[in-house]
Amino acid sequence: SDLQKQGERGELLQPLIFILLVVCSVLLYFKVSLMDPGFVKSEEEAKAGKSEEQSMVIPQVPSNIKMRRCGYCLVKQPMRAKHCQLCQHCVRRYDHHCPWIENCVGEKNHPLFIVYLSVQLVVLLWGGHVAWSGLYFEQSWDWLQHNILLLMSFLLIVIFTTVVLLLLISHLYLISCNTTTWEFMSHHRISYLRHSELENPFDQGVVLNLWRFFC
Repeated sequence: SDLQKQGERGELLQPLIFILLVVCSVLLYFKVSLMDPGFVKSEEEAKAGKSEEQSMVIPQVPSNIKMRRCGYCLVKQPMRAKHCQLCQHCVRRYDHHCPWIENCVGEKNHPLFIVYLSVQLVVLLWGGHVAWSGLYFEQSWDWLQHNILLLMSFLLIVIFTTVVLLLLISHLYLISCNTTTWEFMSHHRISYLRHSELENPFDQGVVLNLWRFFC
């Protein structure tokens, strides 16, 4: 059969890989959006001061900065945690609340969020290539009528690809500096950064920052 001949020639491999990437992207989306981003729970108050980030020796951070109690959920916030008004929880190593996944990006799901963005970017680039290869431009009204949906799809893919690419690049840059979106945008309002002698006391070099984040 034609399907068997295509399989023998390897022509079915690329569509199968593309479908696999799409399924993987969907599964990652639900995983990142439904998982706990690192909520600070009330029963963890006694252990909060012994968390990994609190126990790291950072001489540049003044020792007189005490853990503050959240005015909304009344839990003691570990360093780098922040209360999210939309999730109604304090989140460890809070980065931002992402409306795309309808969840916070924090200590637990931030690495997986980067993986999701990477897979999504590959899917969009591949889809954009397929859409572009199907376009044969002609200066006629009939051509536009027959290709308007494909053309609009390509333009949407270009827009989404640009957004995802910029988001991924910005996150990788911040990760390489061992800072978060919240810390980067609100540096002047955060006590442990405002009173620090260094602009970023958590920066330990690009290689070590990436290693600690992903591994």
